[in-house]
Amino acid sequence: MKYSFDTYRLYQNEKIFSYTIRIKVTMKDEVDGEILRNAANVAIKRYPYLSVKVITRADGAYDLVPNDSEVVVIPTSDNLPNLGSEEVNKHLLFLDFEGRDIYFNISHSLCGGHGSFPWVMTNVYQYVKEKYGIEPDAPAIRKPGSPLLKNEITEPSLDMIPDEPPIYKYEGKNPPMMIRDYMNGMFNPFKRKPNYVEFAFRQKDIMEFAHKNDSSVVSVFIILMAKALDKILPRKYKVIGAETANCPLGEMGINDAHADLLTHIFVDYEREQLKGDMEFLGTMTRGQIMLQKDILNCQEEIRRIIKLYEETDKITGNKNKAKYIDENNLNRGKDARHGTFLCNYTGRMDWGEVGKYVEAYIAIIEGHLTMEVTSIDNRIFLSIMYLIDGRKYTKAFIDVLNEISLPYRVKGPYPKNMVRHQL
Repeated sequence: MKYSFDTYRLYQNEKIFSYTIRIKVTMKDEVDGEILRNAANVAIKRYPYLSVKVITRADGAYDLVPNDSEVVVIPTSDNLPNLGSEEVNKHLLFLDFEGRDIYFNISHSLCGGHGSFPWVMTNVYQYVKEKYGIEPDAPAIRKPGSPLLKNEITEPSLDMIPDEPPIYKYEGKNPPMMIRDYMNGMFNPFKRKPNYVEFAFRQKDIMEFAHKNDSSVVSVFIILMAKALDKILPRKYKVIGAETANCPLGEMGINDAHADLLTHIFVDYEREQLKGDMEFLGTMTRGQIMLQKDILNCQEEIRRIIKLYEETDKITGNKNKAKYIDENNLNRGKDARHGTFLCNYTGRMDWGEVGKYVEAYIAIIEGHLTMEVTSIDNRIFLSIMYLIDGRKYTKAFIDVLNEISLPYRVKGPYPKNMVRHQL
């Protein structure tokens, strides 16, 4: 690729969907905006690859160059500025705050959840340090002034994946998508209502349930949502399909890289299976995830992504590049696969003593029936995103939690308040 891996998502069409990430960190005390502003501008110096602005080269290509301007920190409002705009000093990130909540807004082009979490954690570490006048013990957090990790800015390339045939290919069963929901959520102003609900669980409860039913954290939530949908979807649908994102950077030998590269894993459930044994469902789901995340099985998707970017380099003109990316979007077309719902898990974050000052951590992205799972210390958080009123789905999910006696706390719905890019 001619330009940084971080530039190519910038060509995405945002008329309907926002290609940004919004992370909500709820502190245990009221947020001090001035301390947060200073902490954010100390923290960003640790991440030069995130402190950038967009320029357009002579061939029409987007490129990223260093941005020494201040990172903007503002009170939350209903009309937040766009990433890349003058209001945020042309950064592709900014922070807003309200009450005890800090919101981290960042371009999906710069990173996915895997790459954004370290930046968020450094910000919160510095904020806690300055507000409380302490040096919190948090060995896993990347401190301001610490050097970049060995592969932190290494970019994915084709030579990192084996040129061998896949050892397994999952044959899908054509599960239904929420087409009517999506159409209403995207085009019907009377139905569109982008929102999210947040759940909190004790890690101990989730892990005990997972162990008992031969599951993992992500497979537990996949199964529970599939069972919830089994309660309310029409019987004409014979299959309910789950989709989960996989970050293959570790399999490629660059686990610390921030680049946003994702493949997708699918598990289709026949309706009768969802009424059966939880341990069977756990084994089936966990097994499919393990098989499909193998580098040999996801290499084809990686190749398609990288080759799409390489072909984009051959096109001249910014609008032409954007058109090519849009027309060759790998998530659309006859060969694209989607689940009935999406559930992602980005892994457990070790906050050390900083975790004592944090009440909740919620990831918010665009999508409908989209779930994001995060974990801090002894707590697990789940956000469920909708494009329309999602109360019937939330109720069905809660019914399943009550049936299996899994303790939880639920809040919301809240408006997503997503931002877009202005380049």
